[in-house]
Amino acid sequence: MTRVIDARGVAKDYPYGGEAVHALRGVDLGVDAGEWISIVGPSGCGKSSLLNLLAGIDAPSSGTVELLGRPLHALREAERSRLRLREVGFVFQRFHLLAVLTAQENVELPMSEAGIGRAERRGRARELLEFVGLGHRVKHRPPHLSGGEQQRVAIARALANRPRVLFADEPTGELDRRTGEEILALFQRVNAEGTTMVMVTHDPGVAARAERTVEMADGLVVRDSGAKGGS
Repeated sequence: MTRVIDARGVAKDYPYGGEAVHALRGVDLGVDAGEWISIVGPSGCGKSSLLNLLAGIDAPSSGTVELLGRPLHALREAERSRLRLREVGFVFQRFHLLAVLTAQENVELPMSEAGIGRAERRGRARELLEFVGLGHRVKHRPPHLSGGEQQRVAIARALANRPRVLFADEPTGELDRRTGEEILALFQRVNAEGTTMVMVTHDPGVAARAERTVEMADGLVVRDSGAKGGS
């Protein structure tokens, strides 16, 4: 199996009031191609900090992260940005859609940044909005969409450049349970098509939809259901 994420001894400190807050204290984590893993734990345990490091959004204070065979610590910011744009998708809890753009235009945005031509990105955006069940809402702007619909647009946007890895930070946290189930069903379809998925959640029911669960506490991995010897 191809390893797509390899974190070794990852630590992350944040300055606070003249002292350092140790968000991560030396995490080792590997993720293979095609896996869907959930990272769980209480608030403040470091799970979102770890997700941001694995995705190349933030840099560790110490340790190393390799993403798709690329050592993130050795890349310049422009190279990391290009890697994220072309190979990685990210779904946020609060959607982060641009209110002035239509659903279709929001999905087109990362393709435009990647230099994809107008006709191709329009076709791809409509295809993705059909995939997430919003083919009838392509011209609607986020303020005129429900929370679940906005998250569907966000998923379509995250898939726009055909990422090999999809990261999601509490993707159902702002949604009711029924809508959350619909979003998780979409994730299952995405994963079944071969996309590697790494999801942070505080909800055990949501976490159970993944094939592997990584539990964190106090900046450390305390249980990994996919590790050798794990439960």
